[in-house]
Amino acid sequence: MHLPRSHAVERLKPGEYLWAPEIAPAGPVLLVVSLATQRAVLYRNGVPIGISTVSTGRKGHVTPTGIFTVLEKRAEHYSNIYDNAPMPYMHRLTWGGVALHGGHLPGYPDSHGCIRLPTAFAKHLFGATRLGMTVVVTADRYLPRLAPRISGTVWGTDDAMEHPYSWHPDRSPEGPVAIVVSGADRRVVVLRNGREIGSAPVALEAPAVGTVAYLLQSIDEHGHHWSMLSFGSGEESGMGASELFRRYKVDSEFGRAVSSIVAPGTTLVVTADTLRIGGADALVAGE
Repeated sequence: MHLPRSHAVERLKPGEYLWAPEIAPAGPVLLVVSLATQRAVLYRNGVPIGISTVSTGRKGHVTPTGIFTVLEKRAEHYSNIYDNAPMPYMHRLTWGGVALHGGHLPGYPDSHGCIRLPTAFAKHLFGATRLGMTVVVTADRYLPRLAPRISGTVWGTDDAMEHPYSWHPDRSPEGPVAIVVSGADRRVVVLRNGREIGSAPVALEAPAVGTVAYLLQSIDEHGHHWSMLSFGSGEESGMGASELFRRYKVDSEFGRAVSSIVAPGTTLVVTADTLRIGGADALVAGE
């Protein structure tokens, strides 16, 4: 079974969704939300297993874009800001009031900043996710496209990096790992279970263009095996992992530290955007 292609997805009516978890019964999970199309796609092991209509923030309460992690999950939750409004199957993205949850979908952005989902889809999502899952909210109309399985190391190393790095794995001893590289900030941030445990400057051999996400599927004697999801039509979208990773170099000691904690399920997101806007609060909310 395969999920329909884009033209069928575009014809989904408000409140409708597609759910086919049997396509990829196990593996790392990543959710992508497009404000432009009012759609969300859930990927597991690099394969779309769920597509849904959404309703995001209305004018004056626009849903922030950026790279988030799920900080809290509650099957039954009520808003402490908006008249105790029900927020079933809630996934918190920031401590400032932005979350995924079931709710009314009128066919256009209508929330106070949250991402409303059909309640039935929100229930499916709740059962398929865990704390620390990466959520990408984009203003672009493009949604990730599946690419063939690719291989590569986490990144190159450079012993001549000038600035010190931060590494505190004890802040969150276990949980899913997400690595975010910002071309604009020339910095990498490492999150585990939604908490920042490390960061370091990154030397770029060429400017970052667009956004690309890698999901680590397995590690064996041949190295790390990733599946790639690209966003839009940036230069990175056509690159293999090895070529892309060679563009981003970090202190060798920091690189070894990160390599020691990555495991199948790790998400690596490389973006040209800054982490200081949009999703920045989500990245450091656990501090």
